[in-house]
Amino acid sequence: MALRQHRLPRFWLAITLGSVAISVGLVYWWERQLPSRIERAAATGQLDDCLRYGEQLAALSWLPGGSPQERGRCQRQRAEQLWQSQQWGQALTMQRQLVHSPAASAGDRRRLNLWQQVLHQRAIARFEAGDLNGALVALQPLGEGPRGDGNTLGDELTENWNRNRLQLQRAEQLTAQARWWEALDALNRIDHPWWQQRSAAVRRRLEQGMKALKGADREHESHGDLPGGVDPGKLDQIVQKHIAAGMDEWKAFETGCKQLGGRVVEAGPETTCQR
Repeated sequence: MALRQHRLPRFWLAITLGSVAISVGLVYWWERQLPSRIERAAATGQLDDCLRYGEQLAALSWLPGGSPQERGRCQRQRAEQLWQSQQWGQALTMQRQLVHSPAASAGDRRRLNLWQQVLHQRAIARFEAGDLNGALVALQPLGEGPRGDGNTLGDELTENWNRNRLQLQRAEQLTAQARWWEALDALNRIDHPWWQQRSAAVRRRLEQGMKALKGADREHESHGDLPGGVDPGKLDQIVQKHIAAGMDEWKAFETGCKQLGGRVVEAGPETTCQR
């Protein structure tokens, strides 16, 4: 009886060790199967299976013989497939994972950079064409969407868009009030191609108003009706000279008026220069 009790722990120890050995053997056998399964899945286009086998192979990397190139093959193909189907965000995520894995190559890094450049250029093109929302959507996969802190390209584009919109609104209001020089200054601050096109009608009204004002000033001068006024021809020459030197229109108007001994006067809705 004592002999039987002495042998019992050895029996259970043998069973335990045997089970562990069998489990390790099965795992090792499965790890040996994975590269060929990855290859077949990649060849037949079963990329979801390919990715799953790749993850399993990565999890068994503590075993000898694991190949990082096999693990990266399906990631590379899946990223390309996602990109071709215009799933930009998922494609970039997959490509970034590949680039930061042991299976990465110089070509993988170049492809990631190229894709990021393509999305960046697409965002800028949409923005310049007047599609702000489309531009912001294109920037999202790059992590450059608007955050409201001014630190992303999306924030910069949004700020530029709103600034141009407000300048056009200001130019429209000032033109309606016949405050020509101030309106011209607002129009010339618009630097977005799409908003510049939108402002063309306001600029035409502004130019017509300024032309009519100069004609009226010349007529009044010929009749001596503006004894306190500044010669508009001389004022315009000085203003244009200051503008050519880089001064903004409103500042050039104020400076030119002062140089001719006049002062800026708000005469009803109009802004004039008088002595």
